[in-house]
Amino acid sequence: MTDTPRHDTPAVPHSSLASDARRAQLRRMKIAALLLLAAMLGGFVASHAMGGQGVWAWVRAFCEAATVGALADWFAVVALFRRPLGLPIPHTAIIPSNKDRIGDNLAVFVRDHFLDPDTLLEKLRVFDPAARLARWLERPRQARVLSEGARRVALQTLDLLDDRAVRGVIQEFVVSNLRRWDASATAGEVLSLLTRDGRHQELLDAALERLGGYLGTEEVRERASNLLVKFARKEWPRIIAAVDVIASVDGIADNLADRLARALVQELREVLSQPDHPVRQDYEGWLQDYIGRLRSDPALAAQAEALKQRAIDHPKVQEYVRGLWDDIHAALRRDLSTPDSALAAHLESALLAMGRRLAEDAALREALNRHVLGAARRLTGRLRAGVTGHIARTVKNWDERHLVDELELSVGRDLQYIRFNGTLVGGLIGVGLHALVLLAGG
Repeated sequence: MTDTPRHDTPAVPHSSLASDARRAQLRRMKIAALLLLAAMLGGFVASHAMGGQGVWAWVRAFCEAATVGALADWFAVVALFRRPLGLPIPHTAIIPSNKDRIGDNLAVFVRDHFLDPDTLLEKLRVFDPAARLARWLERPRQARVLSEGARRVALQTLDLLDDRAVRGVIQEFVVSNLRRWDASATAGEVLSLLTRDGRHQELLDAALERLGGYLGTEEVRERASNLLVKFARKEWPRIIAAVDVIASVDGIADNLADRLARALVQELREVLSQPDHPVRQDYEGWLQDYIGRLRSDPALAAQAEALKQRAIDHPKVQEYVRGLWDDIHAALRRDLSTPDSALAAHLESALLAMGRRLAEDAALREALNRHVLGAARRLTGRLRAGVTGHIARTVKNWDERHLVDELELSVGRDLQYIRFNGTLVGGLIGVGLHALVLLAGG
């Protein structure tokens, strides 16, 4: 009694095997409903042929009303999906004729009942994401699974990277940042930091103590004596020859070198013991002046900049920068290729520590939940508009025939029971009306 729908490429995706099974079930139900209607028509014709008296009167009443009920319910079921017998009867083909309105109403229904912000946020608040995350991360097995998964993903990512492109990006990044770096200002800041709290004086003390220890050695005095003798013989050969007749020049040089060494050591001790020694004051003044020049002197800044640029452009520096990625890549691969990866172990311990911290710190959990709820509210607001529009557009863009076909396959089998029920209920009503007529006539 219904037209067989045409089937093109479906706009509503579904499994072909499931579709074939549902189509066969629907066809069997339609045939059964049609056979039941044919049986009622046959009974109606047979009861008229037998004169419609006695038992046949009851049969005729049942079959007549059942036929009407079956035809009425067939019309109602078919009118949902298409025009019965192709006739332009008003208010038929209800679903395809109202597809756009159905899409809008469905979108609004999903928006108001499934994407209501207050409802979703209340469920999320009861869910307590921070506490659940803490309990989940506190389990060593979960942290190990996460770190192991991250290790494998990172190892696969290394294989996917274009080494030449990464190498070029790193070189460009490092060199460009070095060229923008203000070397003189940085040197001034570093020296200023090193001179804070008298640290530069401690450095001077260490240097002077080292120098004093060096001058006090026999080897240094011997070298100083040899240098004095060598210099004197070269500059004043006659005088040295005359002196050598009276006394040993080597002895005089040894004595002079020893006196010089002791004098220098004594001077160094005075510098070390006197915080306001002139040497210290000169050193302090020179260093502060140099720091100030590093920050403000254009000539000194230009010298530092030129030195920096020469260092950057040096082939060895460029080669080192180009090789950074190779070293990083090799180190990462060596570590990530082993199950006992140090990076994975650090990540695992960090996850466990995060879980313990979340479990112990109620304020941290509350702060995390607030952030999650705030992000969820913003996301829900965007999703409501997006999902509503997407559902409406998707339904409106469906092909009418395929929409009807999909809906009929989904609910058509159950709708055939309406035809069965209409046939039986109609027949029973016919019998009941026939009984009332007989009672009224009696």
